[in-house]
Amino acid sequence: MRIEPRQLPDTLPFLGDLPPLLTRLYAARGVQSEAELDKSLARLIPYQQLKGIDAAVDLLVVALEQRQRILIVGDFDADGATASTVGMLGLRLLGAAHVDYLVPNRFEYGYGLTPEIVEVALTREPQLLITVDNGISSVEGVAAAKAAGLKVLVTDHHLPGLELPAADAIVNPNQPGCQFPSKALAGVGVIFYVLMALRARLRSLGWYASTPQPNIGELLDLVALGSVADVVPLDANNRILVHQGLERIRAGRARPGIKAILEVAKRDSSRITSTDLGFILGPRLNAAGRLDDMSLGIECLLTDDPALARDMAAQLDGMNQDRKSIEQGMQREALAQLKDLPVESMPFGLCLFDPQWHQGVIGILASRMKERYFRPTIAFADAGDGLLKGSGRSVPGFHIRDALSVVAAQHPTLISKYGGHAMAAGLTLPEANFPLFAEAFDAEVRRQLREEDLTGRLLSDGTLAVEEFHLELARALRHAGPWGQHFPEPMFHGVFQLVEQRVVGERHLKVVLKTECGSVKLDGIAFGIDREIWPNPTVRWVELAYKLDLNEFRGQETVQLMIAHIEPR
Repeated sequence: MRIEPRQLPDTLPFLGDLPPLLTRLYAARGVQSEAELDKSLARLIPYQQLKGIDAAVDLLVVALEQRQRILIVGDFDADGATASTVGMLGLRLLGAAHVDYLVPNRFEYGYGLTPEIVEVALTREPQLLITVDNGISSVEGVAAAKAAGLKVLVTDHHLPGLELPAADAIVNPNQPGCQFPSKALAGVGVIFYVLMALRARLRSLGWYASTPQPNIGELLDLVALGSVADVVPLDANNRILVHQGLERIRAGRARPGIKAILEVAKRDSSRITSTDLGFILGPRLNAAGRLDDMSLGIECLLTDDPALARDMAAQLDGMNQDRKSIEQGMQREALAQLKDLPVESMPFGLCLFDPQWHQGVIGILASRMKERYFRPTIAFADAGDGLLKGSGRSVPGFHIRDALSVVAAQHPTLISKYGGHAMAAGLTLPEANFPLFAEAFDAEVRRQLREEDLTGRLLSDGTLAVEEFHLELARALRHAGPWGQHFPEPMFHGVFQLVEQRVVGERHLKVVLKTECGSVKLDGIAFGIDREIWPNPTVRWVELAYKLDLNEFRGQETVQLMIAHIEPR
């Protein structure tokens, strides 16, 4: 693992009356003006810049006026669950008389609006069908819905294929011809924007002349959760959405389901950060879609009953524990497949498969293996009927969805279907094609990346002076974000004296450190350490990459280093 300095612009921008350290941190993350740090809702990009937004609102106004039956078709991850919930609650707030949702079970129907899901949807007798966090690739599914006489509104954020579905309206910042400046909206962000546009239209039509205007800002906690959990880039627009959602949660105004999940996870909602959204709330919500049916997660978010929310949150927490156990077993099996393979002989693009692996957990497995070996990784599971389902994760500089496009073009019969983003993708292929696909994928990775790209690196914001290890700075960093994808939490590095070390839990290293000059003693913790290396009583000095964080114990706050990398010095 290489620790490299994060690049700064030649000239630091003026960002107002900020401490020099914060100015450097923001500048290193591409912030160029003080306006980009304004996280008020007034700074959101106007919805009018979204292609298809007027046609979408036209459909929705007619549906509300005619009291049509609306059915939302979502996705089975946290973005899809929050998008479904935002769509349901938002349309109800704005006056929809009949709105329901349907989420495909990943094990029965797979992803997106397929013709099979349309058949299921028709049993609900909808008149308007809305996709959230899917649909842009559902050419056949939209055609089936249209043939059945339904109006179809597609809201999505995924990259489109060569052919767009023949929907009545499409809202997707990544569709051809869309001038919306932020291409990073999550699925939940897209449907929230549609609701903003709908409310504005209804206001202009006089719907709120004698009644209070609905506050769709009440949904921002869900928008924040879905955006962070889907690991979309936190550009300036997304940072506004996430910040506003976090403020609602910290103020105690979150949905009962979000409060309940935080409660079962033993997290104080008043201290929550964007990291908690991704690592505490997101996995528990995702567990329902990974192991069973995401309807449980959506119902937890939808309910207004705190007691019912607590019961469902406890079920989600139990599922997450089961997911962890399954994941750990799969990791052991994946490592066993690779243990006798020297690093220099390892494929640049890893493809892993075991017939017993769980379809719902292969994405996490791919992520873990990618982090361990620092190379694009796709994990496959048996999907039945002679097919394999794969979930891939990538490294910076390698667009995995585009790479699948290249492989598919070179080998037209190899992949049955695929889709995704730069850093994550999914695909289906016949099991018999797995060896050839693994070879073709590795060849494409080798074409784009060099060996030095696969060594792994941590970007550091530099070293902290002894006088900077204090609570005020730790608090300022915690709330200076929100931090996330493409706007990473500050990481520092340095050499420390190792005073104490012990393992807590199964694989966590708790340490006591002293700064190089020995004047300040600090606590630190490293999660998921290699038990073959640590603890090591012979080590006296270590080099760390770490985040400056807070630890609260018995009402007392202290500085704690969250260690991302530790090695003997």
